[in-house]
Amino acid sequence: MAKTDNQTEYETHLQEHIDHTVANLHEAEDYLNEHADEITAGKKRVIEAKNDRRKESIEGFIASKNDETP
Repeated sequence: MAKTDNQTEYETHLQEHIDHTVANLHEAEDYLNEHADEITAGKKRVIEAKNDRRKESIEGFIASKNDETP
């Protein structure tokens, strides 16, 4: 059975979320690497915690996308 436009749009939407979240994750990691000596331990923990949440979100997006694949 062919996918409906809504299913295709949903998969496209999920992929956009995945791409955006991965980009933010890499940007934050690059920031940490470049400025490790300049930022406080507290700020570093905040960024690392946010990246942990990003990784969980990416896993969730991928799981949702896989659930929609026939």
